[in-house]
Amino acid sequence: MAWEFTDDRGVTVRSERRPERVAAYLRAGAGLADLGVRPVAVFGSGHDGDRPDPAKWGPDAPAGIPYLGASGALDEERLLSERPDLIVDVTYDGKHAYAVDDGAAERAHLPVLALSVAGEVPQARLLERFAELAVALGGRDGEGAERLAAAEARLRTAALRAPGVRVLALSPAGPEKVHLARPPAWPELRRLVDLGVRLTDPGEEGGVNWRTAGWDKAVGLTPDLVLSDARGNADQPAALAELPAWRALTAAAPVLPWNPELPCSRRATAAFLEQVAGGLEGLAGAA
Repeated sequence: MAWEFTDDRGVTVRSERRPERVAAYLRAGAGLADLGVRPVAVFGSGHDGDRPDPAKWGPDAPAGIPYLGASGALDEERLLSERPDLIVDVTYDGKHAYAVDDGAAERAHLPVLALSVAGEVPQARLLERFAELAVALGGRDGEGAERLAAAEARLRTAALRAPGVRVLALSPAGPEKVHLARPPAWPELRRLVDLGVRLTDPGEEGGVNWRTAGWDKAVGLTPDLVLSDARGNADQPAALAELPAWRALTAAAPVLPWNPELPCSRRATAAFLEQVAGGLEGLAGAA
């Protein structure tokens, strides 16, 4: 029976049989694994190193899956040795696959499917599309649905009980600057807003996804709760502990990890929402 799937670039992959050996970008592969599709290999983006970023791969990802390196340094020989019949990636612009190098895929004669994780895509739709692909690849659709629904209900209640709590999402970039997230640019942050969380907008200056500024700007926004980029390419709280601006920012604001490249699954999304709900509950209880 013939198999086909159309991705979010409008690219349709057709084959005589269902693909059985999928190589995937880290966050896409983690999402598929949560849905019962175990990749034969995973790879990183240009922001990754020679080891998989634990934030993107997720704490529940299966062990023993080979990591083929980052975009631009992809081990093409090892890719071929894993004998994949499909590559799964994400897309931010609806035109290009994000992490896999076009040349590498072409040289390996492998089709590429890329699903959108762009800011304008509702989180529910993002998860639905990955579930559709997982089912097409022999996986499960409803995995994590009940937990996600419960997490959303919990967060909605927590936000109602802490209406004045201001939440700031950011990505530390050393002692001199910080990238301040624009909530509409990130599906998971937009979902927080939908559920009643008061996300702080950093202002008009800067790019589409971030406003890059000095740390004083972040301090001046006076958040009550900070969501800090947990990816390997961002500075982590321990490295910022001696930075006066970081100490000022977090003196009264708890810090929670935020993954801008969350694994594309309901389970991972639920865990994030549960974490934010817990943060709001703690602040409401302390008020």
